[in-house]
Amino acid sequence: MRLTDRQPGMALALAGGGPLGAVYEIGVLMALSEALDGFDFNELDAYVGVSAGGFIAAGLANGLSPAYLYRTFIDSDSAEVPFEPEMLLKPAIGEFAHRAATVPALLLESLREYLRSPLQRDFLASFQRLSQAIPTGVFNNTGIDDFLTRLFSLPGLSNDFRRIRKPLFLVATDLDSGTSVAFGGQGFDHVPIATAVQASAALPGLYPPVEIDGRWYVDGALKKTLHASVALKAGARLVLCINPLVPFDAKHASHERHLKQRKLVDGGLPVVLAQTFRAIIHSRMKTGLAKYDIEYKDADVILFEPSRDDADMFFTNIFSYADRKRLSEQAYRKTREELLRRHDELAPKLARHGVTINLGVLTDPHRSLARRMGRLKRHRARNMGLAALRLSDTLDDLARAVRRLQRKPRAA
Repeated sequence: MRLTDRQPGMALALAGGGPLGAVYEIGVLMALSEALDGFDFNELDAYVGVSAGGFIAAGLANGLSPAYLYRTFIDSDSAEVPFEPEMLLKPAIGEFAHRAATVPALLLESLREYLRSPLQRDFLASFQRLSQAIPTGVFNNTGIDDFLTRLFSLPGLSNDFRRIRKPLFLVATDLDSGTSVAFGGQGFDHVPIATAVQASAALPGLYPPVEIDGRWYVDGALKKTLHASVALKAGARLVLCINPLVPFDAKHASHERHLKQRKLVDGGLPVVLAQTFRAIIHSRMKTGLAKYDIEYKDADVILFEPSRDDADMFFTNIFSYADRKRLSEQAYRKTREELLRRHDELAPKLARHGVTINLGVLTDPHRSLARRMGRLKRHRARNMGLAALRLSDTLDDLARAVRRLQRKPRAA
């Protein structure tokens, strides 16, 4: 698919990172939407999402503003369809039951193989096929599909790639071939958006693969971190990229904050795996960005990501509303600081595409994400109050009309 609207095309590419990554990306988007004049996050030429970034990309392409996404994912008590992280941690009972049901047959087959020539066969090797009974995922990811299906059923939204106004690409990995698939592209746009996000976010080991048209798909980050090349190949010449996952530098963090250095090994297997995963995909992303500079010399790809000493980004409790708000506020503030620090570098690149950095917004010391969302909430409450008042007036008028009709004498 080629971009057919204005040229040069503008696009957004969002990487994964779980619920924590989505919260970070929303904070960054809130800062960028204020500070970049000429870059409307609901009027871009292409949106690319991977894993958790797929949630956000799908919302933006559907016309949901960054502020709406903030209410949905962070300030959920005021959202029409609130996001609850707990839905991501429901045990995959169906997967466990399916695998457990295969144990008797696998065990019998293994015994038969071993007993055919017990003196010549290794006992453990004969029973290796029992590994097929290990579940492919610990948690059930159908909640992702359910949540997004409800969200995109709201008036004015759509769960169909072909019915939204802007090109949306959600990248997953075909498990049997190891190739990347961009749902929303040609031949893959019939899949519901919610199902595509579920497939793109199916991190192996945590969530079972997702079956679509007889093929099985897992997390899109297995091949690349950002997949910004999907937008570049479609014709975009300015791509803003947001990557929440960077390896944590415990030594630098302790030095900057004058604290005792944390030992990540003390956090156990989850922390060790998280650091390993971050290091691998971040290194791969840097390699990919370097290739874009060579292959797409006429394009500008601009990356935003947390600093490596950001302990909050690494250790935040995603199930705490207070922590979610704090992390998004920090992402908002750090992005504003980064835009000021990189102004001389970024301004010429953005100007080539008709985008300018609003220094007045960035240098306003009174701006904060909490203040902005507070103002929007009050404005929304006033509008809802006016709507309720108008409805009340209409009902009163209707009631008076009914009473007049009731008092009217009947014809003989």
